[in-house]
Amino acid sequence: MRVVALGGGHGLHSTLTALRRCPSVGEITAVVTVADDGGSSGRLRRELGLLPPGDLRMALAALAADDDDGRFWSGLVQHRFGGNGALAGHAVGNLLLAGLLERDGDPVQALETVGRLLGCPQNHGRVLPMARVPLEIEAEVALDGVGGTHRIRGQVAVAATPGRVRRVWLSPEEPPACDEAVRAVREADAVLLGPGSWFTSVLPHLLVPGLRDALLETRAARIVLLNLVPEPGETAGFSPERHLEVLSGHAPSLRVHAVLADSGSVSLPDGLHAGAADLLVPGGRVWLADVADGGASTPRHDPDALAGALADVFGALAPGDGRGGARNRNSVAGS
Repeated sequence: MRVVALGGGHGLHSTLTALRRCPSVGEITAVVTVADDGGSSGRLRRELGLLPPGDLRMALAALAADDDDGRFWSGLVQHRFGGNGALAGHAVGNLLLAGLLERDGDPVQALETVGRLLGCPQNHGRVLPMARVPLEIEAEVALDGVGGTHRIRGQVAVAATPGRVRRVWLSPEEPPACDEAVRAVREADAVLLGPGSWFTSVLPHLLVPGLRDALLETRAARIVLLNLVPEPGETAGFSPERHLEVLSGHAPSLRVHAVLADSGSVSLPDGLHAGAADLLVPGGRVWLADVADGGASTPRHDPDALAGALADVFGALAPGDGRGGARNRNSVAGS
């Protein structure tokens, strides 16, 4: 199967790690948001005017080869400088990507260069930006006790807002998509959306017209992976079905073939089934599986459990078809 995963940050890293453990998955392409403006990425973006490299670096590390060279280089690109100087907090991989971007000006080429260093092609893995230019997230937010709505700007501001996010959009509006990312979505057997910061890592992919159109028109199976818990700030108090409602609000024409959620994260399964009804294609299904890492100090997906759940979804979407969901994507029993 050729699988494309859309997202950013730790959510996308979890998805890519799980996909590597799915026997039916042959090619993995990560399409990564480029709107981060915090930390090392934000500093490099402001100083050099480049794509924020942090989420791209994390995706590359998730797809690194399992041999000694892959582990060595993956560990190095993830290493952050300590101290209090100019380099403090920067990840080595961020600086490496920034240097390649500044020298060559081509983000796809830069990602391929670092990908070869990490051995990503050995895992049939590739990382692409959703756009070739840095983007900015803006949001309409309602604050408790304050009338009306307010506009805030920037990924960090949206993620940390004490208000309720109503909608987000990108600046510049309707940016051009990365052509290679569009092609990957159109040629995929399955496309995964989520998990991750809903408003700042997941929804932005639907706000890039070329990428959104490819997602709507692809023959691939479209699968939404829900978060384990609401995130403080942007999705505080959200139920699983509220995540789907917001997703539909930002892409009303989107229909998916499966929604996968952690069993322990869904307190009202009937509510999630009802909330997913309008988002699912005829024959689509909500899947509940134990995919959380029960021993983790903070909520995170268990890679093996998520891999097993995805394998079940892939198998049901395309029984007997080794390439995945493109041929028999409506074969799933209704929820």
